[in-house]
Amino acid sequence: MLASLRKNGIRLALFAIGCTALVAITDHFTRQQIAFQESENLQQKLSQMLPPGSYDNELSNSCRLLINPDYLGDNRPHPIYVARKGSKVSGLIIESIAPNGYSGAIRLLTGITADGKISRVQVLEHRETPGLGDKIDRSKSSWIDSFNNQSLHGATDPRWAVKRDGGMFDAFTGATITPRAVVAAVKRVLLLVQEQPALIEQAKSCQESP
Repeated sequence: MLASLRKNGIRLALFAIGCTALVAITDHFTRQQIAFQESENLQQKLSQMLPPGSYDNELSNSCRLLINPDYLGDNRPHPIYVARKGSKVSGLIIESIAPNGYSGAIRLLTGITADGKISRVQVLEHRETPGLGDKIDRSKSSWIDSFNNQSLHGATDPRWAVKRDGGMFDAFTGATITPRAVVAAVKRVLLLVQEQPALIEQAKSCQESP
């Protein structure tokens, strides 16, 4: 009886060890696959943010992290990707938050060329109302492309507002809050580049940051 119980106990222990090892191995390779997929997705997004041929470095390897709620929208570290052509900086790709969307924070990616013009704005994440505020999403409308080739003439530039507020950007019928939040967030990113370039230069690289 004892021998049978011992034998069954050993079998159960071996089975448990085998299952644990299988889970660990699966988790290891799944984690690698997820990390690879995330890296591929990031590379694809970054490749769309600046004009083709305007840089020759690997953008994902030229990443800095900056915390600045005044310019970037919240207290979290946000990546800034520095594009270079040879030894010269040819553009920046900056992640930021529009904290005051109608349904919460809107995460944005903004590409800026060396002459201070916007090359592209991409909405990375939002929870805006379907059929109204979600028109900030490029898959829903072309509104977000109205930032392309725009520049900012200082903090008091009156053009950087929705038309209802006297600016140059369209609002959405029944959903002014959302475009107003995005316009303000993109303006703050341009102000960061214009007013505080040293903050970007001094920010730690993503590899150095914990």
